Amino acid sequence: MSAIAWTAAVSLTAWLWLLLCQGFFWRTDVRLPARREPDAWPSVCVVVPARDEAEVLPASLPSLLAQDYPGRAEIFLVDDGSTDDTGDLARELSRRHGGLPLTVGSPGEPPAGWTGKLWAVRHGIGLARARDPEYLLLTDADIAHAPDSLRALVAAARTGGFDVVSLMARLRVESTWERLVVPAFVYFFAQLYPFRRIGKKGARTAAAAGGCVLLRADAAERARIPDAIRHAVIDDVALARAVKGAGGHIWLGLAERVDSVRPYPRLHDLWRMVSRSAYAQLRHSLLLLTGTVAGLALVYLVPPVALVAGLAAGDATAAVLGGAAWLVMTGTYVPMLRYYRQPLWLAPLLPFTAFLYLLMTVDSAVQHYRGRGAAWKGRTYARPDTVPEEG
Repeated sequence: MSAIAWTAAVSLTAWLWLLLCQGFFWRTDVRLPARREPDAWPSVCVVVPARDEAEVLPASLPSLLAQDYPGRAEIFLVDDGSTDDTGDLARELSRRHGGLPLTVGSPGEPPAGWTGKLWAVRHGIGLARARDPEYLLLTDADIAHAPDSLRALVAAARTGGFDVVSLMARLRVESTWERLVVPAFVYFFAQLYPFRRIGKKGARTAAAAGGCVLLRADAAERARIPDAIRHAVIDDVALARAVKGAGGHIWLGLAERVDSVRPYPRLHDLWRMVSRSAYAQLRHSLLLLTGTVAGLALVYLVPPVALVAGLAAGDATAAVLGGAAWLVMTGTYVPMLRYYRQPLWLAPLLPFTAFLYLLMTVDSAVQHYRGRGAAWKGRTYARPDTVPEEG
């Protein structure tokens, strides 16, 4: 066989392994597990970190205020240095809509070593602890919840004995770039962290989706959340690992009626979302970056290249193997497109989307070595290797 045929054969083998041995990551039926309502509903405090969120709050905060929860529940929105009157708008929405009690707090500027929104989360948890809740719901300011969302999360946690129940909110898919990039984002995430493995006790896989995390308060204390993960850029995965490492039982699945209202209309917006944390996912390792780029090329780019090159050169073996690998790839992507209610003709375009993600990952590394560090809502943080450890 030719070199391109051998390479296509390796790619096809990789896809068959992913199809059958990677926790059936491509399936989208991991939803909230079977649950029953408890006899007594535990108290819950909802913590919402918010920085310059005036644009999305009118579409998200009323859904939290309107939660139909039988127990005691209260919302703590942490206005993290906003310049667009986020805090005042939150108070106005609370007065206008009523519902659950709302407290707006402000944490001040974060000290060195705190990344992303975790300093705001720490402040919110501190406010919540005065109420002695049994559960904390950590949710982002752009997440809209169905009226029974909190009720369902708590019932699932109590029924399954979970310390963390997290839902991957359904992201917005309206613009052309959102349709092309967003379903693939969730698909790649599930490939890295197969949802079925996360919920198994004893399994090493741990992840959560930061937009919607129900967390037992005592599990948070055992795992020292968020102090233990204050350096984390990918804070949701770090939270899940910390809780699981402290003996907690966690669960992650796809949401049905928990949605992000944040728009990403341009490729630039989506590029920033991915590149902000892509190199952190690789632990800022050039070796892992090289392996990731090679792996993405082998798995996602080789199949269409082998098919086209094989047809052009009359290499039937290369064309057949490349086409078969591309077909398996396309088939695994179809369930995610159906979940996002997108046309299935987008499935064969996954190699192009994967190439975009490859470029975003490389760009993330470039930004890191330029000393720009991570960023969240306009605030840039020092690179991890330049942050002094607390004594």
